[in-house]
Amino acid sequence: MLAYIARRLLATVPVMVMVAVVVFAMLRLTPGDPAAILAGDDATGAQLEAIRQSMGLDQPILTQFGVWMGQLARGDLGVSLLSGKPVLDLIGNRVGPTLALALATIVVTVIVAVPMGIVAARKRGKLLDRLVMTLSVFGFSVPTFVIGYLLIYLLALKLGWFPVQGYKPAAGGFWPFAHRLVLPTLALSGIYIALVARITRSSIIEVMGEDFIRTARAKGARERAILLRHALRNAAVPIVTIIGIGIASLITGVVVTESVFNLPGLGRLVVEAVLARDYPVIQGLILLFSFTYILINLVVDVLYTVFDPRIRY
Repeated sequence: MLAYIARRLLATVPVMVMVAVVVFAMLRLTPGDPAAILAGDDATGAQLEAIRQSMGLDQPILTQFGVWMGQLARGDLGVSLLSGKPVLDLIGNRVGPTLALALATIVVTVIVAVPMGIVAARKRGKLLDRLVMTLSVFGFSVPTFVIGYLLIYLLALKLGWFPVQGYKPAAGGFWPFAHRLVLPTLALSGIYIALVARITRSSIIEVMGEDFIRTARAKGARERAILLRHALRNAAVPIVTIIGIGIASLITGVVVTESVFNLPGLGRLVVEAVLARDYPVIQGLILLFSFTYILINLVVDVLYTVFDPRIRY
């Protein structure tokens, strides 16, 4: 297993290099000039040229790429063109809200979606099953930002239960931290609850038709024990897979959710960097998201061996 993990981690190196090449090329080929954004509308041509020289944007693209790759080899993501701060520092300052939102969303999704899927599978074809599937379709159909604004209108503006926007770090107290995280978590977890609940339901239904389930029933095992001890474990591989895919897809949802609820996380940093054409920040964030995606896939593959002893690497 350790050899497999080491091989997978080594395989990420060429993947990350390819991501770096593609990201660098796409950013340089798209229209827009960071110097013009930084200088403002009234800047002269000489001022723009001076800013480009100070940023190194006047050098050939291959030279810029070589400098950036040299920085990456030293573990340096560069310096923001807009703020002049190291990209690593900017990411470090913003990662807290994003990590808190992502973890809360994952916990809520697993706690709510898996039991929903189990109940729907157990009550297949009945009213409760139809209700769960209807809620799943609703979760798929409504965009995250629409759910976010509905929650703000109902729970924050009308009922006053939660603040409209903002973020409080956990160091300032758990309740203020959790209180401001409830609405973003509910908004972001909707689509993932729908996805995991549907996959859990279909996986449980498929497993419940297997021969070993009939054998367990013939031996007199209780239905609840059959469902939890036999069916759920054997249905865990597709469930874990879809949870892993959902975690990796949180990147897109975080960008929207943080913008709606004004959370100072990596999603907001992405939006700010794109609007300002801040190349180093955009490049650093995409590399971080890509490595996170690869790491999540590795964790999911390792978890397969925990739930299914037949899988070996």
